[in-house]
Amino acid sequence: MRHLWGIFATAAVVATIFTTFTPLGLTFGLGSGIDDIFMPPAEGTNIYFPTPTARPLPKIGIVAGHYGIPDDTGAQCPDGLREVDINLDIAARVQQILRSEGYDVDLLKENDDKLQLYSAMALVSVHADSCNFDNLEATGFKVAPSVASNQSNKSERLVNCVYSRYQEATDLPYHAGVTADMSEYHAFEEIDSGTAAVIIETGFMLLDRQTLTQEPDKVAEGIANGILCYIYNEDATPPGDRLP
Repeated sequence: MRHLWGIFATAAVVATIFTTFTPLGLTFGLGSGIDDIFMPPAEGTNIYFPTPTARPLPKIGIVAGHYGIPDDTGAQCPDGLREVDINLDIAARVQQILRSEGYDVDLLKENDDKLQLYSAMALVSVHADSCNFDNLEATGFKVAPSVASNQSNKSERLVNCVYSRYQEATDLPYHAGVTADMSEYHAFEEIDSGTAAVIIETGFMLLDRQTLTQEPDKVAEGIANGILCYIYNEDATPPGDRLP
């Protein structure tokens, strides 16, 4: 009788251990059948992770002023230097910099069809000033915001960022006096009103020629960094006004 009770006790212990340590997925009748564990997945599927969905890259627009208009190349110097060539070179460099930062950047013509209701995080139109010599003050850059945007505060901040970073990169002075051609720039009326937009005159083609033609990387860097300053909500204080 003692031997019989010993057998029963041993069997009870073994059953308890088996129940405790058997994986739930290998136990019949507990809601996860063995066929579900060992049946191979359908070809091309992943049973462990969801299939990632690619997100569209944030978009930025760069207009090369006068580009794409055969009978309008912008300002021109007596030796044949054309504004459109300066604008296109700088705009293409800005595009390259921003693409390397992970953005989807459109290089747009002056009258590009894409400008109609164009929607992006920011749009900057690149131009250069005249080649005329009026006086020694015909030097420096100008930036103006879109007044047609319903996000005027964003366009103003974009102006401040471009002003700050452009001056820092090029050391060119700010030239006061925004012209009507800038404040009433046609693209401002064409793009989506929610797009922050500005136009920049990168410098005068006579007195600032060295910077515009021999140091285009600095010019492009200043514009690109201004856009990134706006996107990342960085301090837009001009270099000369920053606290040490």
